[in-house]
Amino acid sequence: MKKNSILGFALIAGILIIFSWYNSKVINEQQKNIPVADSIESAKNPAAPANSVSDSLSDANKVASLTDSLKQKDSSFSIYKDSLLIKASDQPEEFTTLENEKVKIDFTNLGAQAYKVQIKNYFTFDSLDLNLIREKTSKFSLIFFTNQQISTSNFAFEKAELTDSSLTYRLFLDSTSFVEYKYILPANSNLLKFNVRMVGMGKHIPRNITTLDINWNLDLPRLEKGYDNEKNYSTIVYKFPNSNGVEDLGLRKDDAEKDIRTKVSWFAFQQQFFSAILVAKDNFNVGLLNYRFYPLGDSDGNLMHCEAKMQVSYNEAEEVNIPFEYYYGPNHYKTLKSYDQGFEKIVPLGGWLIGWINRYIIILMFDFLGKFMTNYGLIILILTLLIKIVISPLTLKSYMSSAKMRVLKPEIDKIAEKFPKQEDAMKKQQETMALYSKAGVSMFGGCLPMLLQFPILFAMFKFFPASFELRQQGFLWATDLSAFDSVLDLPFTIPLYGDHVSLFALLMAISMYFYSRMNIDQMTTGGPQMAGMKYMSLYFMPIFLLVLCNNFSSGLSYYYMLSNLITMAQTWVIRKYFVDEDKLYAKLKEKAASNTPKKKSKFQERLDAAYKAQQQQVKKKK
Repeated sequence: MKKNSILGFALIAGILIIFSWYNSKVINEQQKNIPVADSIESAKNPAAPANSVSDSLSDANKVASLTDSLKQKDSSFSIYKDSLLIKASDQPEEFTTLENEKVKIDFTNLGAQAYKVQIKNYFTFDSLDLNLIREKTSKFSLIFFTNQQISTSNFAFEKAELTDSSLTYRLFLDSTSFVEYKYILPANSNLLKFNVRMVGMGKHIPRNITTLDINWNLDLPRLEKGYDNEKNYSTIVYKFPNSNGVEDLGLRKDDAEKDIRTKVSWFAFQQQFFSAILVAKDNFNVGLLNYRFYPLGDSDGNLMHCEAKMQVSYNEAEEVNIPFEYYYGPNHYKTLKSYDQGFEKIVPLGGWLIGWINRYIIILMFDFLGKFMTNYGLIILILTLLIKIVISPLTLKSYMSSAKMRVLKPEIDKIAEKFPKQEDAMKKQQETMALYSKAGVSMFGGCLPMLLQFPILFAMFKFFPASFELRQQGFLWATDLSAFDSVLDLPFTIPLYGDHVSLFALLMAISMYFYSRMNIDQMTTGGPQMAGMKYMSLYFMPIFLLVLCNNFSSGLSYYYMLSNLITMAQTWVIRKYFVDEDKLYAKLKEKAASNTPKKKSKFQERLDAAYKAQQQQVKKKK
C-alpha cells in the first residue's frame, strides 16, 4: 500500500473518532435539557384537549415545580433567558410592612406577596398574636408564558414605590416591559386592594395566550381551643357572579376538591372564625379548589392546607390591568356584610328558614342587647327569656291541648272497654274521634305548637358555634363560650365523648331529664310503644345530647339548659294558675253532651269509609 493511501486512511479514522466524540457530547447536553423543553412545549402546545380545569392548569404547574427543583439542586443553574430575570431569580429576600387599625401585613419581595398577616385586637386561644398567615405558609404565583415559563413567586421584585398606605413592586423583563403589583391598604379596613399591571408585555407573551394562571397555597393555623369544633366549621367557600348565595366544598370532611368550570367572583379560605378571601373584580374564568386537614397535634400548629388554581382573562394591550382584593379578617356577620360583596354568606347560619331566623331575629337581638351589656352569659339569659315569652302562647296552647286529652282519658277507657276485640279497633277509633270532636279537642293540638318551636331550636344550634361574638367571651367557669368548657380533663379519651367533662353539657342533660320527668304524666296512653317513648324521653335523649354537646360550644349547652329550666317554670305556672283539671273535665263533659258533632274532617271520613269496607268484607266471609 502506498504511503499516501495509508496517510489518507489515518486522517479519515481520526476525523471519524473526533466526530463521534463531539456528537456524543452534544447528545448528552441535549438529554439534560429535554425535561424542561418538553414540559414547556407541552404546556404551550398540548397534544390533546384538556378534559378538566385541573388538566388545563397542570402543565403550567409542572413547569413551575420543575423550575424550583432544578434551582434547588444547582444554585448556579438558570433556565431563564432574559438577563433581568436571571438577576431577579437570585436576589436576597427583603420585607416591607403596611398596617392600619385592623391588620398588619408584612410583604416579601420574593413573589411580591404577603408573607405574614396579623389580625389586630384578636388573639389565639393560647393568648398569642393572631397571625392568619404565618411565615413561609403562603405562596401566591401569577403564571404565564413568554419565550419561557414565568412563575412570579420565583423572582424578587423591585420595590418601586412606598407610602403609608400603598406599596408597589415591579418585575422587569426588559427596560420597558414589566409586571407590577400594587397594594393599597385603606384606613380602618380589612380589605387590601391588589392590582396587577402588565406594561409592554405584548412583545413577550404570545398573541394566542388569552388567560393567565393564579396559584395560591396557604396553610391556615390552629387558632381556637377545640380542634373538632374548629375543623367542623372550616372549609373553602366560593361565590358565582350575580348569585345571592355561596357554595362550599363541604363541612366535617378530612379533605375535599372542586373542579369549577364557570366564572367565580371570589373564594374564601375559611377557618371557623377568620378567613382569607381573594376577590377577582373581573371574575375568575375557571378554577380548581381543594383542602385537606392536618391531624390533631400537628407539630407546626397547622389546621388545614388550602389550594386554589384559578384562571383570569388576558387581552393583549400595551397596558393590562387585572384588579383583585384580599380580605383578611374575622367572620363577623356585620363586618363581612359591610363590604357589600356577599362575604357574610360564609357564616353558616342555616338554610332559608333557619338562616332567616338567625339573620333577622337572633343576630339583631344579640346586637341590640350588646349595646347595653358586655357579659354574653347575661345576654344569652335575656335572649332566652325573650324567646320564651314570645312563644309562651304556643307553650300554653300545647299544654292545654295535652291537658284536655289527659282529662278525657276516663272516657277513652270506657270506649276501650266497649270495644275490647281486635276486629273492633276501627270502630273504637271512630268513637274516640267523635268524642274529641264533640269536646272540641284536636289530636294534633299539642304537637303543632311544639313543631313551630323547632325552627328556633335549630336556629340556635346553628348560631352559637358560628357566632363570632361569643369567641373568647367568658362566663362563670367557661373561659370561651364559643368552645367547650372543661371542669375536668380526663387522662384518657372516651370514644365520641372526648377527654374532658363539660359542666354546661352535663347540667343541660340533667335539666332535660327533670323536664321529661315533670311531663311524663302528660302521656295519656299506655302500651309498649308509649313505654318506649318514655324511655327515649327520660334516658336516651339526655345521654345522647350529653355526648353530643360535650365538645360543642358551651354557649349552646348553656342556652339549652336555660331553655329547659324556663320551660319547667312555665309549666309549673300554667298548672298552678291557668289549668284546673277538674273544672276542665266537667266543662268538656258538658260540651260533649250538649254539642252535636261537628262536620267530619277528611281524616274522619276516610276512617268511616275504611270501617264500612272492613264490615262488608266480614259479611262476605260469613
